Amino acid sequence: MNTPALVRRSKDSRRPRASESAIALALTGFAALFVAVRANRSAAVDLAITVKLQGWRSRRFQRLMAATSWPGFRPQSLVIPPVVVAAWWVSERPLAATLQLGAWGAAGLSTVVKSIVRRPRPLPPAVAVAVSSLGGTSFPSGHVLTYVVFYGFLAHLVALHARPTPVRRAGVASLVGLLILIGPSRVEEGHHWTTDVVASYLLGLAYLLGLVRLYDHFRR
Repeated sequence: MNTPALVRRSKDSRRPRASESAIALALTGFAALFVAVRANRSAAVDLAITVKLQGWRSRRFQRLMAATSWPGFRPQSLVIPPVVVAAWWVSERPLAATLQLGAWGAAGLSTVVKSIVRRPRPLPPAVAVAVSSLGGTSFPSGHVLTYVVFYGFLAHLVALHARPTPVRRAGVASLVGLLILIGPSRVEEGHHWTTDVVASYLLGLAYLLGLVRLYDHFRR
């Protein structure tokens, strides 16, 4: 076997190990936050961060935060994912469609964890809440968890399959921007605490990396 082939094989063998390490670290971080929240050890820090973020009185910033959260509310949260899945089927990529559907399952995972932790949502007068009370529980953030997995996996697929190059770059950049902004959006709107958001990023990252590994394995 020639040298370039050996180098490629060596790199391919390192990727699963790096992915497994990242998944393990993300799950460990999530578990640490889970324990801290259950023991009510993060309340003071959570409140301080929310008050600080909400103190930034910029109409443009507030509109950006509201727009970022909008796709995660009903009815659009029940319309966008099946449309994306259907688009992959129509483009004759059944594996992409199947795992994109699996990415939507992160919403169910959020519901399960919420039922265990049962953390109350932020409420006035301690913090400002952008809309009327949503009800339900706060840990983890369903918005963030779903965005990281569903839109993160969509970004992976767009990076692999979208053409031409400017469309691919714009699509990936837009999706990554959405993932970056959704966490601050949920805190700024007063719907979640910072630890809810960070925990969702970590759990979502572990789920996303697993899906990416699965897709890349079957694709090869």
